[in-house]
Amino acid sequence: MLQRFLSGDGPIDPARLAGAAGMPSDPAQLQALMAQLQAALARTEDGIDWEASRRQAAAVVQRDPGSVSSAERDAVRQAAELAALWLSETTDIGAAATELQLLSRQQWVDATIPVWQEMSEPVANSISDALTAAMQEHAPEEAQEMLAGAERILRNVGGTMFAMQLGNVVGQLAGETVAGGDFGFPLLEGTAALLPVNLRAVAEGLEIPEDQVRIWMSARELAHARLFHHARWLRLHVLSSVREYAEGIRIDVDRLEELAESFDPTNPDELREALKSGALIPPKTPEQVETLARLETTIALIEGWVDAVTETATARLPKRESIAEMVRRRRATGGPAEKAFGTLVGLEIRPRRLREAAAFWRTVTDAVGAEVRDSLWDQPDLMPDGADIDDPSRVIARLQGAGELDEMDLALQELLDDAERAEGEAPAPDAPAEADDEADEGTGEDTPPQR
Repeated sequence: MLQRFLSGDGPIDPARLAGAAGMPSDPAQLQALMAQLQAALARTEDGIDWEASRRQAAAVVQRDPGSVSSAERDAVRQAAELAALWLSETTDIGAAATELQLLSRQQWVDATIPVWQEMSEPVANSISDALTAAMQEHAPEEAQEMLAGAERILRNVGGTMFAMQLGNVVGQLAGETVAGGDFGFPLLEGTAALLPVNLRAVAEGLEIPEDQVRIWMSARELAHARLFHHARWLRLHVLSSVREYAEGIRIDVDRLEELAESFDPTNPDELREALKSGALIPPKTPEQVETLARLETTIALIEGWVDAVTETATARLPKRESIAEMVRRRRATGGPAEKAFGTLVGLEIRPRRLREAAAFWRTVTDAVGAEVRDSLWDQPDLMPDGADIDDPSRVIARLQGAGELDEMDLALQELLDDAERAEGEAPAPDAPAEADDEADEGTGEDTPPQR
């Protein structure tokens, strides 16, 4: 389609392009798509226009922005205040964290889209590179000269399409998410937030008193925010791992070429299915598998700690188990928009070990108490790993022995003690033997031995 357009053989059909990209095809959206592509063609600088993501997300939200009454907001604030009190009885970390904020869907988009962009940028660049390489290598000979000067245009168009797809997904996520910590990623830096408009829908679906749902969700979100507020290193650790994984993603150019050869422009379903299934992304490299395993363990430990702390803090709620099980199911399956993001970025993290991680934290709490348990978040090198989740005894032994000498320290201390005793019992290095002392008595001089 781009080749024909650049060759002057005809305009781009926005409906087919939007359909292939899995984006809405209503007239307003098609008009916005064409405006973005025209802007991409006209841009002189290279790179991705991430503002396209923000605009697209805002357009999706505006179709159903939702509304919340002042009485409903007051009820959520009161629930958050009570949840904060209960949480402070459970853990001391992050007590100085900011209060819980109430966000609209649009405010959530504005606050989180920079993080979505950061996580997906490596994939966007890979797609643009693959598009450019495939076009230049396999375009007809008569089009080579034209494409030689069109690399920037191709990259801008490919980047803009990706940015708009991302904005479309984030806009849909705004209609699904309830709290800032819903997805396991630290989307909001040091901030706890709820979306009352989506919280209401969750409460209605559970058939549980809304006040209990509000308190439980507030406690969980505050626990999540407090953890990241206390462990300042944790947010960078998680996002760096995501980016490290994403930077290893490459697009299967051969598969892209096969798809292009058989692609029927009048039926974009095949291309859409290839995009959704991830067929254009080759299998994970060993490095990616290792990074993903570490990332999944980290997310499971975060979510497990939050679950364990929330369970204790909300012990007074009669329906806390039903609410917790609902949240676990949502985390295990994910909504349509979350799955779309996983396909778009090639990264879909399911906390497979969430229950085991929560059990790990409960076991540690029973053994050493909440204060010692929470000390594991003080430094990155204290953080448990997958083996610790399977067998908490190692961590418990380490925590119970905090401040005591381990075996190596004891052995070293014994050596030092022996050396000190030997030094105290031995004669001074430069002192002569007793016979020499008697012979030299009265001279007032000792000749030190040569060394």
